[in-house]
Amino acid sequence: MRLAAFALLAAMFCTGAAVADAIATPTPLQLYQTGKYAEAIAQGTASNAASGYAVAARAELAKEMMRDQPCLDCLKTAEGYARQSIALDPTLADGHVYLAAALGYESRIIGIMAAKFKGYAGEAKNSLDVAFAHHPDDPWVLAALGGWNIAVVDGGGATMADWMYGATVKQGLDDYAKAFAADPTEIVLRFQYVLSLSTYNREAYAKQIGAALQLAATGKPRTVYEQFMQGRAKTLLAAFQRSDWKAYDALVRRYQGYPQ
Repeated sequence: MRLAAFALLAAMFCTGAAVADAIATPTPLQLYQTGKYAEAIAQGTASNAASGYAVAARAELAKEMMRDQPCLDCLKTAEGYARQSIALDPTLADGHVYLAAALGYESRIIGIMAAKFKGYAGEAKNSLDVAFAHHPDDPWVLAALGGWNIAVVDGGGATMADWMYGATVKQGLDDYAKAFAADPTEIVLRFQYVLSLSTYNREAYAKQIGAALQLAATGKPRTVYEQFMQGRAKTLLAAFQRSDWKAYDALVRRYQGYPQ
């Protein structure tokens, strides 16, 4: 009995130590959630795992989105992390989503024609299609597909977008709707929806934009990045409510990552 009791005590001690170590050493995702992006990148890349590189890409993109001016080299770094994640595990959705995001933001810096020459739109869609095949209900995959469809139509016109890529605004709206159904409280997805519609046709989608801005501005943030984006949503909502369209459009362009 004494031996059994000792073994039980030892097991409890070891379990407690393991829990303490887990608490003392946050994961790359936990570091990202608390806004420790440099640490998240360092731990994520050191893990040599697909999930770690995906977090590194996400953290690098978060840093980029929080800058006053876009940084092409930073986006290239995020792109590299995303590609490494995909190489390690092509079935993981996150790497594909962040690759598409990086390519989209790079396109806004280098211009539509240069991005078209490099095949960014097609590569982003191919990557998102792989993610969708493995994770058809993932809200980030769905929102990324929605944003891709609307951005391609906005950049090349409805006829050309449909002919070259099969992209339509209707499909984009359907994808966003599915993303919101999968995660009704996600602030960043709502904000990206606002930016997509505002860039494409603010007047035609004013009702949808206003409703999404309200949700983004009043939701409960779950990460430091969501808190930051909620601040932007509140600023954009204020301009929207006072019909200051010059300021509103300038903010949308800035938040989309276009050079100022």
